[in-house]
Amino acid sequence: MDWRSLPSLGSLRTFTAVAETKSLSAAGRELNVTHAAVSQQVKGLEQFLGLKLIVREGRGIALTPEGRQLYQGLSEGFSAILETVGELLREDLSRPLNITTTPSFAISWLMPRISDFRHKHPDIELMINPTADVVELRPGGVDLAVRFGKGDWPGLEAEIFIPTNFAIVGADCLIRDKKIERPEDILQFPWLQEYGTNELTVWIESQGVVPKGKLNITHLPGYMVLEGLRRGDGISATAKTFIEAEVETGSLKVLFEEGVYPGTGYHLVTRPGVKRPPLKAFLSWLRAMRAEQEQG
Repeated sequence: MDWRSLPSLGSLRTFTAVAETKSLSAAGRELNVTHAAVSQQVKGLEQFLGLKLIVREGRGIALTPEGRQLYQGLSEGFSAILETVGELLREDLSRPLNITTTPSFAISWLMPRISDFRHKHPDIELMINPTADVVELRPGGVDLAVRFGKGDWPGLEAEIFIPTNFAIVGADCLIRDKKIERPEDILQFPWLQEYGTNELTVWIESQGVVPKGKLNITHLPGYMVLEGLRRGDGISATAKTFIEAEVETGSLKVLFEEGVYPGTGYHLVTRPGVKRPPLKAFLSWLRAMRAEQEQG
């Protein structure tokens, strides 16, 4: 299509509004612009075409034969555009809300509360993918990712949701009276690690510890790691926020704890730009539930 042969879309839209209302002032109110701006757009369109499109008629305006011909074509074209846009919006509203989150966050925080969202928004279909994989956020794909980190993911918007630090934890029934004073002391225990992650090995390397042999690691889904941790099947690395109750009761012991870094924790990660209504509703619900948790 040769776009240079067409007048501006703004002038065509303005002329259509004038033709429908038969008034420059009324068209201005429809488009939320001034009378003068409407007049200028119509004059510019007439100059581009070299045709007279409107004439004064009493207190309003009337279309010339050329104006009626142009209006008919534009009316059909804009109606087709409106129908197509409406169809796309309906499809977007009906498309399930696609959410990816870490398994630990899903089992420990999201799933115990999700029935409240379903009750409040029964019209929104959800797709929740608990995975340790970092899933790319693409248009028409994943709408929201809940990720743990510092919020520094390039090209994405990250809102801190649950600030929390990182801890190496073991059950009291596993640790018993063993002294854990140095990072290498944890090498004596079996390790539980979530599929697709390597927090424990990264942490131990960051402490300058070099294991003498192969580590005793069992890789499990996130929810099984937490269950195994509580049973005493091994030690694990986890966000402290998910095991605070057990730490308070003494059933779990924090062996080592990273310092609390500003901005570190679980983030709500989305693509930049306008959020579709189902996503807006879910984000508002998440924030409300978090505020309720803090107050409680």
